[in-house]
Amino acid sequence: MKKALAAAVAVALTATACGSEANDDEALQYEEHGSFTYAIPADPGELDPANAVLGATNTVLAFAYDTLVYSDADGKIISGLAEKWEAQADKVTFTLRKGVTCADKSPVTPQTVADSMNYLSDPKNKATLLGVLIPAGMTATADEAAGTVTLATKDPNPFLLESMTAVYVVCGEGLKDRSILKTKTSGSGPYPLFESVANDHYVFKSREDYAWGPGGAKFEPSMPALVDLRVVKDESTAANMLTTGGLKGAQFTGADRKRVEAIPGIRKGSAPDGIGEFFFHQGEGRAAADPAVRKALVQSLDLNELRAIASGGNGEAATHLTSLAPDPCRGDSVTGNLPQTDPAAAATALDGAGWKAGTDGARAKDGKPLKLRIAYQTSAGPGVQAGMEYIAQKWKALGVETELVGSADAKYSDSLFKNGDWDMAWVPLGLSLPTQLVGYVSGPGPDAQGSNFAHVANTAYDDLAATAAEQVGAAGCGQWTNAEAALVKNVDVVPVVQPTQLVASKNAMLEVIGGVVRPTSVRLLKN
Repeated sequence: MKKALAAAVAVALTATACGSEANDDEALQYEEHGSFTYAIPADPGELDPANAVLGATNTVLAFAYDTLVYSDADGKIISGLAEKWEAQADKVTFTLRKGVTCADKSPVTPQTVADSMNYLSDPKNKATLLGVLIPAGMTATADEAAGTVTLATKDPNPFLLESMTAVYVVCGEGLKDRSILKTKTSGSGPYPLFESVANDHYVFKSREDYAWGPGGAKFEPSMPALVDLRVVKDESTAANMLTTGGLKGAQFTGADRKRVEAIPGIRKGSAPDGIGEFFFHQGEGRAAADPAVRKALVQSLDLNELRAIASGGNGEAATHLTSLAPDPCRGDSVTGNLPQTDPAAAATALDGAGWKAGTDGARAKDGKPLKLRIAYQTSAGPGVQAGMEYIAQKWKALGVETELVGSADAKYSDSLFKNGDWDMAWVPLGLSLPTQLVGYVSGPGPDAQGSNFAHVANTAYDDLAATAAEQVGAAGCGQWTNAEAALVKNVDVVPVVQPTQLVASKNAMLEVIGGVVRPTSVRLLKN
């Protein structure tokens, strides 16, 4: 989904550099100027960073673009295009590195960055990052003489600095003509896109002059000269390709991870994934607009059982709604706030809400059957599909008719943010900051150019989030936790599992931070 269904899209904070018992890092021998082939589970779709909502899209873009700052493996903010920064309640001033160039060799100046940011904040451009990573009304002002860019907001924004770890800066040709960004890249990153075939592969060539990466990272000969991101939608296929040498890296969530871990010479790490959770469509005329219906539907489920099924046994109970680095607020907003399993009470609650069971057991109200369309991403793997089948089975026993609709990531994103043709959706939101959630669960829906895809209207959350937003950084985390709890209690969001992915590589090393591969971490190893 949005960044990273982002979003775009957990749970550990970050992946480790792939390693374990097969990962004796002493006396490693590096291959220079080689190629790195890595599997992505879905086609990234449109490549304009303004509309980067899928995890696969952000993985692709991370190779070609830079951000003002980055998060390291411990959640600490480190340099990117900016070498220094000063954060206040309603603005952040970034001092840019000198000598940075775009892939087309044009300079990346303060005005370049300001233009890129102002495009995102202009409502007429309908950037999907607006209201999620980019605060409404944000302005960017360049000072060429001082070498700075200042991002300012109308209202206090507690995590504006941290948000910039996930906002790619467009430069050069693409800044002048955004239309080319649907299929091309135009950034200052270490690997410009060289060749692409939708639903098959995306090939990048290195920039050996690159010297402004995370924490000042530079291009090294042990980094690949060529990166080939292959669209491999089936994890079993990816496992086979990793075994035979068709891939040097991939991530696994399902049953194949044990088989992959047993491959001789495999290097292993663990990476966060988006929180496994589901939402109900609360738009006008929807059955789930009634909180009594939502609570009854959840009450009919055993969330512990669902957690085990959906994660393939590789997840823990979700305790909060963010999972990716830097993830500064980690209080427990979930435990004790969801309805307890009680199918009999669930049936009684639906009766009370007017959804009566007929002679055939099917429920209806005023002649309208209780039918729910359950949407999920096919790229989420067989565990999630099995989890959705489990939900459908339990709801059928409750007298609810269901339709399971699995779709590829781009189509799924359209379903949530454009078509609204769903009633319950499994949405693995990969968020790193509490402020990123605000646009998804408050304000206008997609039909009014907003991101509130489930049409949530929770005044308690809105009030608590507004109070939390008055604090800078982690100072407001207690209030953010209370705000999340208000959503969970009202069954506006149902967090189920905090899963991890296996990051596996052979003859290569890498890190996954914030849900995407860190390009400057990739190293090639000799056999």
